[in-house]
Amino acid sequence: MEIDLKRAIEQLTREKGLDRELVVEAVEEAMVAAAQKIHGEDLAIEATYNPDLGLVEVFQIKTVVSEVQDPDREILIDQARADLDPEAQLGDEMLIKLDATPFGRIAAQAAKQNIVQKVRDYERSMIYNEFKEHEGTIQSGIVMRFERGNIIVQLRPNVDAILPESEQIPRERYRQGDRLRAVIVAVSETARGPQIVLSRKTPLLVKKLFEQEVPEVYEGIVEIKNVVRKEGVRAKIAVVSNDSDVDPVGACVGMRGSRVQAVVQELRGERIDIVPWTLDETDFVCRALSPAKVSRIIIDEEARAMEVVVPEDQLSLAIGRKGQNVQLASELTGWRLDCTGEGEYEAKVEESRRSLCRIEGLGEMRAELLLADGYKSALEVSTADPAAVAAAIDASEEEAQSLVSSAAVAAEKQRLDHMVLRVARALSDAAAALQPPEPGSEEGDDVEPGEGEAGDAEPKAGSDDSEDTKSAEAPAAVEAEG
Repeated sequence: MEIDLKRAIEQLTREKGLDRELVVEAVEEAMVAAAQKIHGEDLAIEATYNPDLGLVEVFQIKTVVSEVQDPDREILIDQARADLDPEAQLGDEMLIKLDATPFGRIAAQAAKQNIVQKVRDYERSMIYNEFKEHEGTIQSGIVMRFERGNIIVQLRPNVDAILPESEQIPRERYRQGDRLRAVIVAVSETARGPQIVLSRKTPLLVKKLFEQEVPEVYEGIVEIKNVVRKEGVRAKIAVVSNDSDVDPVGACVGMRGSRVQAVVQELRGERIDIVPWTLDETDFVCRALSPAKVSRIIIDEEARAMEVVVPEDQLSLAIGRKGQNVQLASELTGWRLDCTGEGEYEAKVEESRRSLCRIEGLGEMRAELLLADGYKSALEVSTADPAAVAAAIDASEEEAQSLVSSAAVAAEKQRLDHMVLRVARALSDAAAALQPPEPGSEEGDDVEPGEGEAGDAEPKAGSDDSEDTKSAEAPAAVEAEG
Protein backbone atom coordinates (compact mmCIF):
# COMPACT_ATOMS: atom_id res chain seq x y z
CA MET A 1 0.00 0.00 0.00
CA GLU A 2 2.99 2.29 0.65
CA ILE A 3 4.17 1.70 -2.90
CA ASP A 4 0.65 2.26 -4.23
CA LEU A 5 0.35 5.62 -2.45
CA LYS A 6 3.67 6.83 -3.79
CA ARG A 7 2.79 5.66 -7.30
CA ALA A 8 -0.65 7.26 -7.11
CA ILE A 9 0.86 10.61 -6.15
CA GLU A 10 3.36 10.50 -9.01
CA GLN A 11 0.68 9.46 -11.52
CA LEU A 12 -1.73 12.19 -10.45
CA THR A 13 1.03 14.77 -10.68
CA ARG A 14 1.84 13.75 -14.26
CA GLU A 15 -1.71 13.34 -15.59
CA LYS A 16 -3.16 16.56 -14.16
CA GLY A 17 -0.01 18.62 -14.56
CA LEU A 18 -0.19 19.50 -10.86
CA ASP A 19 2.54 20.48 -8.47
CA ARG A 20 3.66 17.41 -6.48
CA GLU A 21 3.60 19.40 -3.24
CA LEU A 22 -0.05 20.25 -3.85
CA VAL A 23 -1.00 16.56 -4.11
CA VAL A 24 1.05 15.66 -1.02
CA GLU A 25 -0.62 18.50 0.91
CA ALA A 26 -4.04 17.17 -0.07
CA VAL A 27 -3.14 13.64 1.15
CA GLU A 28 -1.83 15.01 4.44
CA GLU A 29 -4.98 17.06 5.03
CA ALA A 30 -7.11 14.01 4.29
CA MET A 31 -5.22 11.95 6.90
CA VAL A 32 -5.68 14.71 9.50
CA ALA A 33 -9.43 14.80 8.79
CA ALA A 34 -9.68 11.01 9.08
CA ALA A 35 -7.76 10.94 12.39
CA GLN A 36 -9.97 13.65 13.86
CA LYS A 37 -13.09 11.68 12.92
CA ILE A 38 -11.85 8.70 14.96
CA HIS A 39 -10.01 10.34 17.88
CA GLY A 40 -12.00 13.56 18.16
CA GLU A 41 -12.28 16.96 16.52
CA ASP A 42 -10.60 18.71 19.48
CA LEU A 43 -7.28 16.95 19.04
CA ALA A 44 -4.33 18.80 17.57
CA ILE A 45 -3.18 16.41 14.83
CA GLU A 46 -0.44 16.70 12.24
CA ALA A 47 0.21 14.45 9.24
CA THR A 48 3.50 14.23 7.35
CA TYR A 49 4.19 12.34 4.12
CA ASN A 50 7.41 10.35 4.19
CA PRO A 51 8.62 9.94 0.57
CA ASP A 52 11.25 7.36 1.56
CA LEU A 53 8.69 5.04 3.14
CA GLY A 54 5.88 6.03 0.80
CA LEU A 55 3.39 6.55 3.65
CA VAL A 56 1.81 9.26 5.73
CA GLU A 57 2.74 9.44 9.43
CA VAL A 58 0.11 10.87 11.79
CA PHE A 59 1.01 12.60 15.09
CA GLN A 60 -0.94 14.04 17.99
CA ILE A 61 0.47 17.29 19.31
CA LYS A 62 0.58 17.93 23.08
CA THR A 63 2.08 20.81 25.03
CA VAL A 64 4.32 20.11 28.05
CA VAL A 65 2.81 21.61 31.26
CA SER A 66 3.26 21.30 34.99
CA GLU A 67 -0.48 20.74 35.60
CA VAL A 68 -2.81 19.17 33.03
CA GLN A 69 -6.12 20.95 32.39
CA ASP A 70 -6.85 19.60 28.88
CA PRO A 71 -5.72 15.94 28.55
CA ASP A 72 -6.29 16.00 24.77
CA ARG A 73 -3.78 18.81 24.21
CA GLU A 74 -1.50 18.79 27.29
CA ILE A 75 0.95 16.37 28.96
CA LEU A 76 2.75 16.48 32.30
CA ILE A 77 6.43 17.29 32.15
CA ASP A 78 7.37 14.14 34.10
CA GLN A 79 5.42 11.90 31.73
CA ALA A 80 6.87 13.64 28.69
CA ARG A 81 10.43 13.12 29.97
CA ALA A 82 9.72 9.51 30.82
CA ASP A 83 7.88 8.45 27.67
CA LEU A 84 8.94 10.85 24.93
CA ASP A 85 11.97 13.06 25.47
CA PRO A 86 14.23 13.14 28.56
CA GLU A 87 15.15 16.75 27.78
CA ALA A 88 11.56 18.03 27.47
CA GLN A 89 10.92 21.49 28.92
CA LEU A 90 7.77 23.35 29.92
CA GLY A 91 6.02 24.81 26.83
CA ASP A 92 7.54 22.32 24.38
CA GLU A 93 5.24 20.66 21.86
CA MET A 94 5.57 16.90 21.76
CA LEU A 95 4.60 14.72 18.79
CA ILE A 96 2.92 11.47 19.72
CA LYS A 97 2.71 9.05 16.80
CA LEU A 98 -0.71 7.55 16.12
CA ASP A 99 -1.49 4.26 14.43
CA ALA A 100 -2.90 5.11 10.97
CA THR A 101 -4.14 1.60 10.25
CA PRO A 102 -7.68 1.94 11.74
CA PHE A 103 -8.62 4.88 9.52
CA GLY A 104 -7.03 3.81 6.23
CA ARG A 105 -10.33 3.45 4.35
CA ILE A 106 -11.79 6.65 5.80
CA ALA A 107 -8.58 8.47 4.96
CA ALA A 108 -8.69 7.16 1.40
CA GLN A 109 -12.21 8.50 0.86
CA ALA A 110 -11.40 11.83 2.47
CA ALA A 111 -8.19 12.06 0.49
CA LYS A 112 -10.05 11.42 -2.75
CA GLN A 113 -12.58 14.18 -2.06
CA ASN A 114 -9.89 16.54 -0.87
CA ILE A 115 -7.66 15.91 -3.87
CA VAL A 116 -10.56 16.39 -6.31
CA GLN A 117 -11.36 19.74 -4.70
CA LYS A 118 -7.70 20.73 -4.61
CA VAL A 119 -7.28 19.81 -8.26
CA ARG A 120 -10.36 21.81 -9.24
CA ASP A 121 -9.22 24.88 -7.28
CA TYR A 122 -5.69 24.60 -8.62
CA GLU A 123 -6.87 24.29 -12.23
CA ARG A 124 -9.12 27.33 -11.81
CA SER A 125 -6.23 29.27 -10.31
CA MET A 126 -3.92 28.26 -13.17
CA ILE A 127 -6.51 29.23 -15.80
CA TYR A 128 -7.13 32.59 -14.14
CA ASN A 129 -3.43 33.43 -13.78
CA GLU A 130 -2.62 32.29 -17.33
CA PHE A 131 -5.38 34.22 -19.08
CA LYS A 132 -5.05 37.27 -16.81
CA GLU A 133 -1.53 37.61 -18.21
CA HIS A 134 -2.97 37.32 -21.76
CA GLU A 135 -5.56 40.06 -21.23
CA GLY A 136 -5.47 42.36 -24.26
CA THR A 137 -4.22 39.66 -26.65
CA ILE A 138 -5.93 37.87 -29.53
CA GLN A 139 -7.14 34.35 -28.84
CA SER A 140 -8.57 31.82 -31.27
CA GLY A 141 -11.33 29.41 -30.32
CA ILE A 142 -14.23 27.30 -31.55
CA VAL A 143 -17.87 28.33 -31.25
CA MET A 144 -19.51 25.77 -28.94
CA ARG A 145 -23.01 27.08 -28.22
CA PHE A 146 -25.24 30.16 -27.93
CA GLU A 147 -26.75 31.45 -24.68
CA ARG A 148 -29.20 34.40 -24.72
CA GLY A 149 -27.39 36.09 -27.57
CA ASN A 150 -23.95 35.41 -26.11
CA ILE A 151 -21.49 33.08 -27.83
CA ILE A 152 -19.59 30.49 -25.78
CA VAL A 153 -16.13 29.94 -27.30
CA GLN A 154 -13.83 27.07 -26.37
CA LEU A 155 -10.27 28.41 -26.22
CA ARG A 156 -8.85 25.00 -25.30
CA PRO A 157 -10.19 21.79 -23.71
CA ASN A 158 -12.06 22.62 -20.48
CA VAL A 159 -11.49 26.36 -20.94
CA ASP A 160 -14.48 28.34 -22.23
CA ALA A 161 -14.79 32.08 -22.82
CA ILE A 162 -17.82 34.26 -23.47
CA LEU A 163 -18.33 36.67 -26.36
CA PRO A 164 -21.19 38.88 -25.08
CA GLU A 165 -23.79 40.18 -27.50
CA SER A 166 -22.61 43.73 -26.73
CA GLU A 167 -19.10 42.85 -27.96
CA GLN A 168 -20.21 41.21 -31.22
CA ILE A 169 -20.27 42.94 -34.61
CA PRO A 170 -23.97 43.06 -35.56
CA ARG A 171 -23.70 41.78 -39.13
CA GLU A 172 -21.37 38.86 -38.29
CA ARG A 173 -23.00 35.45 -38.02
CA TYR A 174 -21.49 32.26 -36.61
CA ARG A 175 -22.47 28.63 -36.48
CA GLN A 176 -21.49 25.92 -34.05
CA GLY A 177 -18.01 24.67 -34.88
CA ASP A 178 -16.83 27.88 -36.56
CA ARG A 179 -13.39 29.18 -35.62
CA LEU A 180 -13.42 32.66 -34.11
CA ARG A 181 -10.70 35.14 -33.19
CA ALA A 182 -11.25 37.85 -30.59
CA VAL A 183 -9.44 39.92 -27.98
CA ILE A 184 -9.55 39.08 -24.28
CA VAL A 185 -10.87 42.26 -22.67
CA ALA A 186 -11.52 41.02 -19.10
CA VAL A 187 -10.68 38.07 -16.87
CA SER A 188 -12.43 37.82 -13.50
CA GLU A 189 -12.89 35.24 -10.76
CA THR A 190 -16.42 34.01 -10.02
CA ALA A 191 -17.94 31.31 -7.85
CA ARG A 192 -18.13 29.05 -10.92
CA GLY A 193 -14.49 29.67 -11.83
CA PRO A 194 -12.67 32.24 -13.92
CA GLN A 195 -14.75 34.13 -16.49
CA ILE A 196 -12.96 35.15 -19.70
CA VAL A 197 -14.68 37.89 -21.71
CA LEU A 198 -13.91 38.34 -25.42
CA SER A 199 -14.58 41.22 -27.80
CA ARG A 200 -14.76 41.65 -31.56
CA LYS A 201 -15.73 45.33 -31.36
CA THR A 202 -12.73 46.78 -29.54
CA PRO A 203 -10.28 48.87 -31.64
CA LEU A 204 -7.56 46.82 -29.95
CA LEU A 205 -8.52 43.93 -32.25
CA VAL A 206 -7.43 45.94 -35.30
CA LYS A 207 -4.15 46.90 -33.64
CA LYS A 208 -3.36 43.32 -32.61
CA LEU A 209 -4.19 42.00 -36.08
CA PHE A 210 -1.70 44.43 -37.62
CA GLU A 211 0.88 43.33 -35.06
CA GLN A 212 0.41 39.75 -36.27
CA GLU A 213 0.41 40.58 -39.97
CA VAL A 214 3.09 43.32 -40.09
CA PRO A 215 6.54 42.38 -38.72
CA GLU A 216 7.57 46.05 -38.57
CA VAL A 217 4.67 46.77 -36.20
CA TYR A 218 5.45 43.74 -34.03
CA GLU A 219 9.13 44.74 -33.80
CA GLY A 220 8.30 48.38 -32.99
CA ILE A 221 9.78 49.87 -36.15
CA VAL A 222 6.32 51.08 -37.15
CA GLU A 223 4.19 52.37 -34.28
CA ILE A 224 0.40 52.49 -34.29
CA LYS A 225 -0.46 55.77 -32.58
CA ASN A 226 -4.23 55.41 -32.50
CA VAL A 227 -7.05 53.22 -33.79
CA VAL A 228 -10.72 54.17 -34.17
CA ARG A 229 -13.43 52.17 -35.86
CA LYS A 230 -17.09 51.88 -36.71
CA GLU A 231 -17.39 48.17 -36.08
CA GLY A 232 -17.98 46.14 -39.20
CA VAL A 233 -17.97 49.19 -41.48
CA ARG A 234 -14.83 51.31 -41.36
CA ALA A 235 -11.67 51.86 -39.31
CA LYS A 236 -8.85 54.40 -39.32
CA ILE A 237 -5.37 53.82 -37.89
CA ALA A 238 -2.63 56.42 -37.42
CA VAL A 239 0.88 55.04 -37.97
CA VAL A 240 4.37 56.50 -37.72
CA SER A 241 7.80 55.03 -38.50
CA ASN A 242 10.69 55.12 -36.05
CA ASP A 243 13.05 54.43 -38.95
CA SER A 244 13.36 57.05 -41.69
CA ASP A 245 14.00 54.32 -44.26
CA VAL A 246 10.69 52.57 -43.56
CA ASP A 247 7.41 53.85 -45.01
CA PRO A 248 4.78 53.18 -42.29
CA VAL A 249 1.83 53.10 -44.70
CA GLY A 250 3.62 50.89 -47.20
CA ALA A 251 4.67 48.48 -44.46
CA CYS A 252 1.08 48.13 -43.24
CA VAL A 253 -0.35 47.76 -46.74
CA GLY A 254 2.20 45.17 -47.84
CA MET A 255 3.02 43.88 -51.30
CA ARG A 256 -0.07 44.39 -53.48
CA GLY A 257 -2.06 45.06 -50.32
CA SER A 258 -1.54 41.54 -48.96
CA ARG A 259 -1.08 42.56 -45.32
CA VAL A 260 -4.00 44.94 -45.03
CA GLN A 261 -6.20 42.54 -46.98
CA ALA A 262 -5.47 39.81 -44.43
CA VAL A 263 -6.74 42.13 -41.69
CA VAL A 264 -9.78 43.15 -43.76
CA GLN A 265 -10.62 39.50 -44.38
CA GLU A 266 -10.46 38.72 -40.66
CA LEU A 267 -12.76 41.68 -39.98
CA ARG A 268 -15.25 40.41 -42.57
CA GLY A 269 -14.74 43.22 -45.10
CA GLU A 270 -14.40 46.18 -42.75
CA ARG A 271 -12.75 49.05 -44.65
CA ILE A 272 -9.44 50.27 -43.20
CA ASP A 273 -7.85 53.70 -43.78
CA ILE A 274 -4.14 53.90 -42.89
CA VAL A 275 -3.19 57.49 -42.00
CA PRO A 276 0.44 58.66 -41.58
CA TRP A 277 0.71 60.38 -38.19
CA THR A 278 2.39 63.80 -37.83
CA LEU A 279 2.95 66.35 -35.05
CA ASP A 280 1.41 69.07 -37.25
CA GLU A 281 -2.23 68.81 -36.16
CA THR A 282 -3.71 70.62 -39.14
CA ASP A 283 -1.74 68.40 -41.51
CA PHE A 284 -2.82 65.36 -39.51
CA VAL A 285 -6.49 66.40 -39.82
CA CYS A 286 -6.07 66.79 -43.59
CA ARG A 287 -4.60 63.30 -43.80
CA ALA A 288 -7.29 61.83 -41.54
CA LEU A 289 -10.03 63.14 -43.84
CA SER A 290 -8.48 61.35 -46.81
CA PRO A 291 -9.46 60.65 -49.55
CA ALA A 292 -11.10 64.11 -49.49
CA LYS A 293 -8.92 67.13 -50.37
CA VAL A 294 -8.95 70.05 -47.90
CA SER A 295 -8.85 73.68 -49.09
CA ARG A 296 -8.39 75.41 -45.74
CA ILE A 297 -8.84 74.93 -42.01
CA ILE A 298 -10.12 77.46 -39.46
CA ILE A 299 -8.94 76.61 -35.94
CA ASP A 300 -10.66 77.34 -32.62
CA GLU A 301 -8.03 76.46 -30.01
CA GLU A 302 -10.25 77.12 -26.98
CA ALA A 303 -13.02 74.80 -28.15
CA ARG A 304 -10.46 72.44 -29.71
CA ALA A 305 -12.47 72.53 -32.91
CA MET A 306 -11.65 72.96 -36.58
CA GLU A 307 -13.85 74.11 -39.43
CA VAL A 308 -12.63 72.23 -42.50
CA VAL A 309 -13.35 73.81 -45.88
CA VAL A 310 -13.35 71.49 -48.88
CA PRO A 311 -14.31 71.92 -52.56
CA GLU A 312 -17.98 71.38 -53.23
CA ASP A 313 -17.32 68.17 -55.15
CA GLN A 314 -15.32 66.82 -52.19
CA LEU A 315 -17.85 67.59 -49.46
CA SER A 316 -19.73 64.30 -49.56
CA LEU A 317 -16.40 62.46 -49.69
CA ALA A 318 -15.11 64.31 -46.62
CA ILE A 319 -18.27 63.66 -44.62
CA GLY A 320 -18.60 60.06 -45.73
CA ARG A 321 -21.57 57.76 -45.62
CA LYS A 322 -23.74 58.66 -42.63
CA GLY A 323 -20.95 61.01 -41.49
CA GLN A 324 -18.57 58.13 -40.78
CA ASN A 325 -15.46 59.63 -42.39
CA VAL A 326 -15.54 62.93 -40.54
CA GLN A 327 -16.61 61.25 -37.29
CA LEU A 328 -13.74 58.76 -37.37
CA ALA A 329 -11.29 61.50 -38.37
CA SER A 330 -12.47 63.54 -35.38
CA GLU A 331 -11.94 60.60 -33.01
CA LEU A 332 -8.55 59.82 -34.53
CA THR A 333 -7.19 63.37 -34.24
CA GLY A 334 -8.92 64.42 -31.03
CA TRP A 335 -10.40 67.56 -32.66
CA ARG A 336 -14.06 68.38 -33.23
CA LEU A 337 -14.38 68.73 -36.99
CA ASP A 338 -17.04 70.54 -39.01
CA CYS A 339 -16.85 70.09 -42.78
CA THR A 340 -18.07 72.96 -44.96
CA GLY A 341 -18.17 73.41 -48.73
CA GLU A 342 -16.28 76.35 -50.24
CA GLY A 343 -19.51 78.01 -51.43
CA GLU A 344 -21.13 77.92 -48.00
CA TYR A 345 -17.89 79.09 -46.37
CA GLU A 346 -17.57 82.07 -48.71
CA ALA A 347 -21.20 82.99 -48.02
CA LYS A 348 -20.51 82.92 -44.27
CA VAL A 349 -17.40 85.07 -44.69
CA GLU A 350 -19.29 87.61 -46.77
CA GLU A 351 -22.09 87.77 -44.23
CA SER A 352 -19.54 88.24 -41.42
CA ARG A 353 -17.88 91.02 -43.43
CA ARG A 354 -21.23 92.81 -43.88
CA SER A 355 -21.99 92.48 -40.16
CA LEU A 356 -18.62 93.95 -39.14
CA CYS A 357 -18.91 96.80 -41.63
CA ARG A 358 -22.07 97.95 -39.84
CA ILE A 359 -19.97 99.03 -36.86
CA GLU A 360 -19.76 102.83 -37.01
CA GLY A 361 -16.20 104.14 -37.29
CA LEU A 362 -14.61 100.74 -38.02
CA GLY A 363 -13.99 100.96 -41.77
CA GLU A 364 -13.42 98.18 -44.31
CA MET A 365 -9.71 97.69 -43.63
CA ARG A 366 -10.17 97.25 -39.91
CA ALA A 367 -13.19 95.01 -40.56
CA GLU A 368 -10.88 92.74 -42.59
CA LEU A 369 -8.37 92.72 -39.71
CA LEU A 370 -11.09 91.68 -37.25
CA LEU A 371 -12.33 89.06 -39.69
CA ALA A 372 -8.82 87.64 -40.03
CA ASP A 373 -8.54 87.57 -36.23
CA GLY A 374 -11.65 85.40 -35.96
CA TYR A 375 -14.43 87.91 -35.27
CA LYS A 376 -17.49 86.94 -37.30
CA SER A 377 -20.15 89.50 -36.36
CA ALA A 378 -20.82 92.80 -34.64
CA LEU A 379 -22.25 90.82 -31.72
CA GLU A 380 -18.91 89.08 -31.15
CA VAL A 381 -17.06 92.41 -31.18
CA SER A 382 -19.59 93.87 -28.70
CA THR A 383 -18.75 91.15 -26.17
CA ALA A 384 -15.00 91.16 -26.79
CA ASP A 385 -12.26 92.56 -24.56
CA PRO A 386 -11.33 96.07 -25.80
CA ALA A 387 -7.64 95.26 -25.33
CA ALA A 388 -7.97 92.26 -27.67
CA VAL A 389 -9.81 94.38 -30.24
CA ALA A 390 -7.13 97.08 -29.95
CA ALA A 391 -4.38 94.51 -30.58
CA ALA A 392 -6.23 93.09 -33.59
CA ILE A 393 -6.67 96.44 -35.39
CA ASP A 394 -3.57 98.21 -33.98
CA ALA A 395 -5.52 100.94 -32.20
CA SER A 396 -5.59 102.52 -28.75
CA GLU A 397 -7.73 100.99 -26.00
CA GLU A 398 -9.88 104.12 -25.87
CA GLU A 399 -10.65 103.83 -29.57
CA ALA A 400 -11.23 100.09 -29.21
CA GLN A 401 -13.64 100.76 -26.31
CA SER A 402 -15.57 103.16 -28.52
CA LEU A 403 -15.74 100.56 -31.31
CA VAL A 404 -16.98 97.91 -28.87
CA SER A 405 -19.77 100.27 -27.81
CA SER A 406 -20.61 100.98 -31.45
CA ALA A 407 -20.61 97.24 -32.13
CA ALA A 408 -23.22 96.76 -29.40
CA VAL A 409 -25.43 99.36 -31.09
CA ALA A 410 -24.89 97.77 -34.52
CA ALA A 411 -25.64 94.29 -33.14
CA GLU A 412 -28.87 95.48 -31.55
CA LYS A 413 -29.93 97.26 -34.74
CA GLN A 414 -29.12 94.15 -36.75
CA ARG A 415 -31.21 92.03 -34.36
CA LEU A 416 -34.18 94.40 -34.71
CA ASP A 417 -33.87 94.46 -38.51
CA HIS A 418 -33.94 90.68 -38.58
CA MET A 419 -36.95 90.61 -36.30
CA VAL A 420 -38.83 93.03 -38.61
CA LEU A 421 -37.95 90.90 -41.63
CA ARG A 422 -39.19 87.75 -39.91
CA VAL A 423 -42.45 89.39 -38.91
CA ALA A 424 -42.97 90.78 -42.42
CA ARG A 425 -42.30 87.40 -43.98
CA ALA A 426 -44.70 85.70 -41.56
CA LEU A 427 -47.45 88.22 -42.32
CA SER A 428 -46.90 87.87 -46.06
CA ASP A 429 -47.12 84.07 -45.84
CA ALA A 430 -50.28 84.28 -43.71
CA ALA A 431 -51.93 86.70 -46.12
CA ALA A 432 -51.11 84.53 -49.10
CA ALA A 433 -52.55 81.50 -47.35
CA LEU A 434 -55.82 83.25 -46.42
CA GLN A 435 -56.49 84.87 -49.84
CA PRO A 436 -58.85 82.62 -51.94
CA PRO A 437 -58.00 82.14 -55.64
CA GLU A 438 -60.15 84.04 -58.17
CA PRO A 439 -62.65 81.97 -60.19
CA GLY A 440 -61.32 80.81 -63.53
CA SER A 441 -57.76 81.87 -62.76
CA GLU A 442 -54.83 79.48 -62.78
CA GLU A 443 -53.02 78.84 -59.51
CA GLY A 444 -50.58 81.67 -58.93
CA ASP A 445 -52.12 84.01 -61.63
CA ASP A 446 -53.65 86.22 -58.92
CA VAL A 447 -50.23 87.39 -57.77
CA GLU A 448 -49.24 90.77 -59.17
CA PRO A 449 -45.78 91.13 -60.68
CA GLY A 450 -44.82 93.62 -57.98
CA GLU A 451 -45.92 91.21 -55.27
CA GLY A 452 -43.92 88.39 -56.83
CA GLU A 453 -40.79 90.53 -56.88
CA ALA A 454 -41.28 91.50 -53.26
CA GLY A 455 -41.86 87.88 -52.32
CA ASP A 456 -38.60 86.94 -54.00
CA ALA A 457 -36.76 89.63 -52.11
CA GLU A 458 -38.03 88.74 -48.66
CA PRO A 459 -36.78 85.14 -48.56
CA LYS A 460 -33.31 86.42 -49.49
CA ALA A 461 -33.43 88.74 -46.52
CA GLY A 462 -34.59 85.85 -44.39
CA SER A 463 -31.64 83.84 -45.64
CA ASP A 464 -29.30 86.65 -44.58
CA ASP A 465 -31.01 86.62 -41.19
CA SER A 466 -30.25 82.91 -40.80
CA GLU A 467 -26.63 83.37 -41.80
CA ASP A 468 -26.20 86.38 -39.48
CA THR A 469 -27.65 84.43 -36.58
CA LYS A 470 -25.25 81.55 -37.16
CA SER A 471 -22.33 83.95 -37.45
CA ALA A 472 -23.25 85.69 -34.21
CA GLU A 473 -23.33 82.42 -32.32
CA ALA A 474 -20.13 80.95 -33.82
CA PRO A 475 -16.91 81.12 -31.68
CA ALA A 476 -13.91 83.16 -32.68
CA ALA A 477 -11.40 81.26 -34.78
CA VAL A 478 -7.98 81.61 -36.35
CA GLU A 479 -7.75 80.84 -40.07
CA ALA A 480 -4.96 78.51 -41.25
CA GLU A 481 -4.38 77.56 -44.86
CA GLY A 482 -4.84 73.78 -45.40
